[in-house]
Amino acid sequence: MKGISTSRYFISLASVAILAGGGVYIWQQAEQQSAATVVEETQTEESGIAKIEQLFEQIKGNYYQEVDENALIEGALQGMTDALDDPYTTYLSESAADELDQSLSGSFEGIGATLSLVDEYPEIAQAPIKNTPAEKSGLRMGDRILKVDGEDTQGQTLSEVVAKIRGEKGSKVTLTLQREKETFDVTLTRDTIPIETVHGEIAAENAAIGKIEITSFGEETAGELKEVITALRSEGATSFVLDVRQNPGGLLDQVQIMASMFLTDGQTIVKFASNAGVISETKASETLDAGFKVTEPVVVLVDGGSASASEIFAAALQESAGIPIVGTETFGKGTVQNIKDLGDNSELKMTIMKWLTPNEEWVNEQGVMPDYEADYPAYAYLAPLPRDNALKAGQSSDAVSNLNQFLAALGYDTEGDTFNDQTAAAVTAFQKKMSLTESGEVDAETAQAIEQAVTEKIKAEDPAYLKALSLLAED
Repeated sequence: MKGISTSRYFISLASVAILAGGGVYIWQQAEQQSAATVVEETQTEESGIAKIEQLFEQIKGNYYQEVDENALIEGALQGMTDALDDPYTTYLSESAADELDQSLSGSFEGIGATLSLVDEYPEIAQAPIKNTPAEKSGLRMGDRILKVDGEDTQGQTLSEVVAKIRGEKGSKVTLTLQREKETFDVTLTRDTIPIETVHGEIAAENAAIGKIEITSFGEETAGELKEVITALRSEGATSFVLDVRQNPGGLLDQVQIMASMFLTDGQTIVKFASNAGVISETKASETLDAGFKVTEPVVVLVDGGSASASEIFAAALQESAGIPIVGTETFGKGTVQNIKDLGDNSELKMTIMKWLTPNEEWVNEQGVMPDYEADYPAYAYLAPLPRDNALKAGQSSDAVSNLNQFLAALGYDTEGDTFNDQTAAAVTAFQKKMSLTESGEVDAETAQAIEQAVTEKIKAEDPAYLKALSLLAED
């Protein structure tokens, strides 16, 4: 596997020990089959492969146009994984495998979003990486990409779409997005996607609290977390807020090490199961965390973008250590994948088992429930304002409705979906405050300034974060 240690696996992945156990179990079951059954299954397998070969030869020899043999093979491989109807099992071509590997182990230039194909359209599959162009521009999980720089995406392969979106740092790409019933354009400036996954600082509201954001679980995340906690302790932190909101997951070995830091040795981190029941579990130990323990009070923040490894982390701390979880219900991905190198720089990412919380709850499609529910206000989830056409007096649209809600959040007297005199007055007042041209219209510059002001307000009045601070203040 390129760029990833062979002992590591993607997202909520099984460790080497678990893979070995599973393989032995399957082998032992096969040993118990009768010779006749083995022969029958072998014949059926050979017959199926022969059918595939026959179809390949028929198309290659008789199709009325020239056939790209490699495209046929790639399509057949992709079709086999598609037939499983599992969004987390997929054949990865060389380019797709390279993209996945880079996202886990190296920096790359692009916008910081992960895509998947849904109904022949690319969609943002997970929350964008924090502090990337995609995150800063308000892109969200589930956004459907209809066009890239004006070119329709329907029917294109994922690799083709990704190739158009990624590009050199500083260059621009315009995406036409569909979010529920709204369609809008967003122009992003490509940047280097950071590989640093842990960010920490002393809370502005309380000098004894360390605020730590974990954006994903990459190859160095456990080490980064240890370094950040050590640094914050030296700055006076005696408790911590761990923020895994919008964290799409990552490597299992990292989340196991990190969870072990907050648990007493012997406490369960995660369990693994087949349809027959629990087959393995991982417990906190010095082998995992090298004796580095966090015994200070901790609160964990989660939301609907916290998926996979983030959910393993949150559930382990919640159920085994009694650490409070604050936010909203998490994404709900309770399956385990590993990655197999197919020998030609392509890879197979395949679901191999379920993962369960320490209390043996399967969170798939339901998520981890917080102990304290707290969410951003509704305006935090609105679509970005348009950049291509200015909003002005007399217009009525969903975009104007979003504008009025943003302005109301900033303290102006606006409402409804019409750009009326109140809206114009509010826009002019905002432009004056921000030293912008007082046109009373929302051009790209004003739209950017409004969204930035709203983002700062959201961060300053973050309900989940403020709840976490209050809980730690009580300790």
